Amino acid sequence: MNLLESPRVIVEKVIPEINSGEFPVKRVPGEKVSVKAHVYADGHEELSVQLLYKRRKDKTWKRTPMTPLGNDEWQAAFEITALEDYLYTVRGWINSYATHAGAAGKKQAAGQDFSAETAFCVDFLKKRSRLPAVPEAAELAGFAAKIASQKDPAARAGLLLAPRLLELSGLRPEKGTLAGYPRELRVSVDRERARFSSWYEIFPRSFSGKMGVHGTFRDCEKLLPEIAALGFDVLYFPPVHPVGETKRKGRNNSVACFPGDPGSPWAIGSALGGHKAVDPRLGTLADFGRLVKKAGKYGMDIALDIAFQCSPDHPYIKEHPQWFKWRPDGTIQHAENPPKKYEDVVPINFETEDRAALWEELKSVFTFWAGRGVRVFRVDNPHTKPFAFWQWVIAEVRKEYPDALFLAEAFTRPKVMYRLAKAGFNQSYTYFTWRNTKRELTDYVTELTRTEAAEYFRPNFWPNTPDILSEIFQQGGRPAFLSRLVLAATLSSNYGVYAPAYEQCVNQAVPGKEEYLNSEKYELREWDLKVQGSLRPVMKKLNDARRENAALQTTNNIRFLEIDNDGLIAYVKASGDGANVIITVVNLDCRNRRSGWLRLPLAELGLPADAPYNVRDLLTGESYTWSGERNYVELDPCSMPAHVLKLEGHRHMEQDFDLYA
Repeated sequence: MNLLESPRVIVEKVIPEINSGEFPVKRVPGEKVSVKAHVYADGHEELSVQLLYKRRKDKTWKRTPMTPLGNDEWQAAFEITALEDYLYTVRGWINSYATHAGAAGKKQAAGQDFSAETAFCVDFLKKRSRLPAVPEAAELAGFAAKIASQKDPAARAGLLLAPRLLELSGLRPEKGTLAGYPRELRVSVDRERARFSSWYEIFPRSFSGKMGVHGTFRDCEKLLPEIAALGFDVLYFPPVHPVGETKRKGRNNSVACFPGDPGSPWAIGSALGGHKAVDPRLGTLADFGRLVKKAGKYGMDIALDIAFQCSPDHPYIKEHPQWFKWRPDGTIQHAENPPKKYEDVVPINFETEDRAALWEELKSVFTFWAGRGVRVFRVDNPHTKPFAFWQWVIAEVRKEYPDALFLAEAFTRPKVMYRLAKAGFNQSYTYFTWRNTKRELTDYVTELTRTEAAEYFRPNFWPNTPDILSEIFQQGGRPAFLSRLVLAATLSSNYGVYAPAYEQCVNQAVPGKEEYLNSEKYELREWDLKVQGSLRPVMKKLNDARRENAALQTTNNIRFLEIDNDGLIAYVKASGDGANVIITVVNLDCRNRRSGWLRLPLAELGLPADAPYNVRDLLTGESYTWSGERNYVELDPCSMPAHVLKLEGHRHMEQDFDLYA
């Protein structure tokens, strides 16, 4: 850099910026991008700072002034209005008009002459008014004439410092001191379901309605009306491909497989086909396409599990042996996660020298299913494949199918999970499954919503999965299933359950492990969906509450509330305009009734300090009249361990509403 030509104005530390602009932040239409920047200059002149933004394909930038926050920090926001990627950056310059007008005001207040400053400002306005294609030219010329003709010093100073005139002076940069941020930063824009979704996972083979008979896609069609009525909008299937025969696992992950054992769906591939085929016991590709279309009529996506691994019988192994690892004795290397062994699964070798062909083939798996109507993919174990592959393949698929969404099933180290999100995954599984205490939940959700991660990492809270039956369910029974359901559905705007095991509170585990006994992964099950005591009615009420209340359709708008009992957790969410407010209180103790005094921030919620107000429980329908900041709550885990309370009759907040600010 030639220091003799260095700009006086410095623009730095633009927030949000992910990995120096390498990765985009994420939004959906209707959301805002709030941008901060450090902008300053030597000396004491006044600055003007603008946020520039545009849709990526647009040629011209839109501009909005940034507001000073103090300490040379500036802030502004723009709204995402289209389902397209956006760009944004920041620029600033010394505003010579504001500088001279400010000096004039100070001199006038001190009784000093400010004719030189007046002359400069009038000349500035005249020159601006003569520029070509300036919509505000007449207004500028009018101000210049008024200032020049004003004899009273106080009135003249008032005109110079008129807010409208200061606003006009900052619309167009002064090229002599103009400096811009060196990078254009990106916003990746997804459809609404990336931000707000309710997932319902089933094994389609378990829904024939007949004991021991393999279910089909046609059988699953019959489930669509009731799943939609429950309020779920993503129906997620484990892999639907042919299951391998070699080393097929038997019940409870046994190495002994008996006739009739269906095997694990994650052991993909046989002589019947691989990742672009369906298990003929489920039906045909045409049956699958019909199911996808019918689900769409109910407003649901069918999500497919994409697991880039193979059974020893997968056609890839014969057709592309270079894509796999082989032992010195000539046998193929099966999957391992010591001490666990997966003899029925062979990992793909992403270090192959033939990686270009491998990547193209795996991309074609996504586009094959996208071409059959699938737009949501749950990706199995992405953390065991290269980050670069995911960054490439997700971008490539979304070029052709921009509405495609990818959920990362990566229960791994935090930085790895975050990197996958940066690489393009739209949602991710989380550690929610193992966060049980008030402190654990508060700290974890605060990390997800109040750090840089909130800009690119969308959590999807799952209390259970076919692989995970955590200890709290094994010990806490039905109260644990209820409380964790409410937590998942209200802490995060994206959540899911492995059902119907969850709704029926199945908690029989392999002794000493967080694994289901008689796991559906290895055998056909027959579920009685009408069983007494099912959590389905609560699921419906929760999903109805989520759909009817904008406050529950966002994750990052949460604020934890004071409540004087460590067995109770409380938090509030509000819509952006403050018109919709939901207060959730959950008893984390699965055995004992808990009570406490909850403190509400009345002023932030638009509530009077001296009048009663009403809250209505969306789970039970009961209403309560509260008053003041502190109110009493009591929850019995044996009946309903949670309140989901809608604040009614409060004052509408006109400004953007941020409870955490």
